[in-house]
Amino acid sequence: MMLKVVEAREGSWTVLHVSGELDLVSSPVVRQRVHDAVAAGDRDVVLDLSGVHFCDSSGVGVLVAARRLMRSCRGRLRLVLPAHGAEDGSHVNRVLAALGVRRLFEVYADAVAAADDEARPLSA
Repeated sequence: MMLKVVEAREGSWTVLHVSGELDLVSSPVVRQRVHDAVAAGDRDVVLDLSGVHFCDSSGVGVLVAARRLMRSCRGRLRLVLPAHGAEDGSHVNRVLAALGVRRLFEVYADAVAAADDEARPLSA
């Protein structure tokens, strides 16, 4: 399945809904979309990965790089990763945990919660 990135707004947050496979071929697309958001002045970005059913190490590298970019410009990056079910994006959660980087990210159940400054992140 091809990677698809759809941009939306949720309050003051830019939400990038990512679906498909986040791998060596497609991950530069996500990297570019995060860079484009920052270049446009957005400092609060949500990556909704609930539609991602496969993620390899290059995909994880893009997520870590996006976190670094957002921190360098005093922005915030939040991820949406569903907690249950292999079909709904939890694969990304398992990959991040297996590589020991899940704790680096603020993770939420959905984009609305991620864009709510009162909402608490899901525990690792």
